[in-house]
Amino acid sequence: MSPVIGRLAIIGQGLIGSSITRAVYERKLARETVITDADPKVRKRLLELGLGEARVVDTASEAADGADMVIGCVPVRAYGEVVSEIASVLKPGAILSDVGSVKQGIVEECLPLIPDGVHFVPAHPLAGTEFSGPDAGLPRLFADRWCILTPPEGVDQTAIKTASKFWEGMGSKVEVMSPARHDTALAITSHLPHLAAFSIFHTALAQEEADHSPVIQFSAGAFKDFTRIASSNPVMWRDIFLMNREPVLKALRNFIADMEACARAIEAGDGDTLENLFSVSRSTRRKVIEKEHISQQPKKPKGELKDTLFRPYSQGD
Repeated sequence: MSPVIGRLAIIGQGLIGSSITRAVYERKLARETVITDADPKVRKRLLELGLGEARVVDTASEAADGADMVIGCVPVRAYGEVVSEIASVLKPGAILSDVGSVKQGIVEECLPLIPDGVHFVPAHPLAGTEFSGPDAGLPRLFADRWCILTPPEGVDQTAIKTASKFWEGMGSKVEVMSPARHDTALAITSHLPHLAAFSIFHTALAQEEADHSPVIQFSAGAFKDFTRIASSNPVMWRDIFLMNREPVLKALRNFIADMEACARAIEAGDGDTLENLFSVSRSTRRKVIEKEHISQQPKKPKGELKDTLFRPYSQGD
């Protein structure tokens, strides 16, 4: 596959950043890749890992200088600081992007900082694991996963097409939508489930401590699924909830109302209401699975990405 990008800069080398670095090398999506991380320990580890042909530099500005595309893989509340740091070295025609789970706040904060002639195409790959750090990266992480692009109004269409081609080159299915629409959708499909998982795990721990019941010891599969989600990066999720506050609050209040309705049905012994709720949920779940299966059929990543090319990942810091 011919390179999509000339010089690519990836700022931040946690799970997502290091996965992009690996995938870009595997897929030959850039002629040159420059990477960095704010943590010197991570930069040292990157040199030890030797991720393909990526060059490790010390600062975000050094990485972004002269780059044709810059991807910031940092917590959403840190992205504005990164853009401020690199704005003066961004060349005209460069594409500036990110991988954050919140879009409207990032666009509002960063758009005034971006020089004329630089194309801002925010992105959100809907992929991840509960692991973090540079060792956690997987070159196939984005294969058959959605990547949502949320360019502000007026962004150059060629830049959007290039960003789309870049993510498609990593095996992603690309969708373009407004930042506001993205945040509303992700509040219910991603942010609320994570908040519920964090809360359920906290409730379980409190119950075990209060009455010494063996909650954790005898946790079943469903609970373990929640605990996997609850092990996600706490700083990252704190920032996501605060930056996407209004959509999350709306989804949360609707969820609380539904839970109260369930509580009333259980208290009243109203089996019909409960069965109807469970039946609707079951049929909806089937539709989601079927739709996901169909969407994956037409397009498969070309070639094969080998997760074992680099050393097996371990849980990062």
